[in-house]
Amino acid sequence: MSKTVPPDRMREAIEAGVTILGENYIQEARRKTAVLSHIPVSWHFIGHLQSNKARYAVRMFDLIHSVDSWKLAEELDRQARKIAKTQNILIQANIAGEKSKSGVSIEDALALIRDVGRLEHLRIKGLMTMPPFFDAPEKARPYFRALRELSGYVASQKLPNVDMIELSMGMSGDFEAAIAEGATLVRIGTAIFGNRS
Repeated sequence: MSKTVPPDRMREAIEAGVTILGENYIQEARRKTAVLSHIPVSWHFIGHLQSNKARYAVRMFDLIHSVDSWKLAEELDRQARKIAKTQNILIQANIAGEKSKSGVSIEDALALIRDVGRLEHLRIKGLMTMPPFFDAPEKARPYFRALRELSGYVASQKLPNVDMIELSMGMSGDFEAAIAEGATLVRIGTAIFGNRS
């Protein structure tokens, strides 16, 4: 996660071997991608995405981690069609059922994935979740395991345009537990850049 990190520090991270940059806010990402557009790096959108920002997201990001509704998926598909792009996305699942967090419930995830998989200009590449915050990383492990199990179940359905190859879960404080449960993408901005001001 490179949110709030200035482009010069991001450039240093890229030179040190970082190949993926994750952003939470469209406006901030627009400034940074303009400055760093000449550098070969993959841009991922992690934060809550409003439908009215979909046109910017499909122009800037290789992977959008936070698709959690039909309305958003439909708009991303519409905007991707305009620029002849197939947009890779992850479906965000709210494993803990927290009202303060975005994401589709476990119970509704398969139906959403099945519907979104029919959209011509989107490709579902996996799932994302954000567990509740815990001081002890091991307490997050059951939520990571639940996402992995959901991924396996979705994969078993063999749905068109759905590849359960990515699990985006875990942050600087709990990424070891996430990796142990199958994470392929971890959000470790604080571990790389330090605490945000």
